[in-house]
Amino acid sequence: MIDRYCTPAMSAIWSRQAKYEKWLQVELAIGRAHAEFGNIPSAAFAEIASKATFDLVRCDELEKETRHDLMAFVRNVSENVGESGKYFHFGVTSYDVIDTALGMMLRDSCAVLIESAERLAGEIARLAKEHAETPAIGRTHAIHAEPITFGFKLAGWYAELRRSIDRLHACKKEVAVGKVSGAVGIHAHTDPLMEAKVCEYLGLEVDPVSTQIVNRDRHANFLSTIALLGAALERFATELRNLQRTEIYEVQEAFASGQTGSSAMPHKRNPWNSETVCGLARVLRSNAHAMTESVATWHERDLTNSSLERIVLPDSCQLADFMLNRMTTILKGLVVFPEKMKANLQMMGELVFSEHVMVALIGKGMLREEAYKVAQRNAAKAWDGADFKTEVARDPDVVSRLSQEEIDEIFSLDHHLRNARYSLKAAGIE
Repeated sequence: MIDRYCTPAMSAIWSRQAKYEKWLQVELAIGRAHAEFGNIPSAAFAEIASKATFDLVRCDELEKETRHDLMAFVRNVSENVGESGKYFHFGVTSYDVIDTALGMMLRDSCAVLIESAERLAGEIARLAKEHAETPAIGRTHAIHAEPITFGFKLAGWYAELRRSIDRLHACKKEVAVGKVSGAVGIHAHTDPLMEAKVCEYLGLEVDPVSTQIVNRDRHANFLSTIALLGAALERFATELRNLQRTEIYEVQEAFASGQTGSSAMPHKRNPWNSETVCGLARVLRSNAHAMTESVATWHERDLTNSSLERIVLPDSCQLADFMLNRMTTILKGLVVFPEKMKANLQMMGELVFSEHVMVALIGKGMLREEAYKVAQRNAAKAWDGADFKTEVARDPDVVSRLSQEEIDEIFSLDHHLRNARYSLKAAGIE
């Protein structure tokens, strides 16, 4: 992943140095368990534990010969250990180390994503409470529909993000597994009890039935969960992009003094942060698809998953964390224009209360189809420039059934929004 979209928290997990350190943790846990089970001398493990180090430059030199990154790592550590190095990587296959370390890295990545998502949830909740009663127009098909509040819109985001957080918690448990079951997973050289002990040392559960690898449905689900998280962030960002359109202009991303919106047009203030989030969400979906393709392997192991995982797993974790942090930054600096929301809401006059007219007439005994036509014919006059409320209030089919007080209530914004706070409470914001 290019540095532009990396976060310090994820780089601390996915850098090559960090990955090899995890490999070393796994190898030492394996050696410790072997010593406890009497498979290797305790003195040998003590020497391994005290001398085991690696150097990436030396690993690169060795990999030119081995053409195998894990074996280059093993040889580098072994040469640093000395005589006892013969017991390093004893009785295990490469993916006993790689996949067990990967389980730790994915577990830790979930923890980072959950923490970042919680920060974003806090910002959404803050804005939702602040604008719980800020009227705005709800839109369907990009056309004015009925009044909502800006806080109501944000409550929907909050509820969706909380579902993503719940999925991440579930994923964290599912990916936090290891295996020390050998070349094809049959425990030919390692006792299942020893495998359990190694995983216990590392804070992992044992994959109950592994082959040479941990089966990739876990990893595919992990990336699918991240893709869904990205889709949610894209939905939020897309809405912000639309609300920043010049002709709508209900919100605006923070714009710093001296910031450049366009190299050609000095007046421009573009929603570039939101657009970045939308673009990166597409990469997450592509990566999830690629990982799903890797669930199927030939027999107990092939290498089709290895190459793409070097890209899609670290990149997806980096991108998801970057996107969460970027959305948090956007919302922290978001400028909201309640007066513009009010002006847009009133743009069509009282036309947005057409459903209220229809429902009130049905309540007075009119057939639904007839009530719809009454509301629609007066709405048609409003589209041509007339005042909808005025037209409704003098329509014979209306005044014969509804009093002026009832008509006023139909067109009352307070009456329409009286339950707006319910959604915030239902989402867990208040």
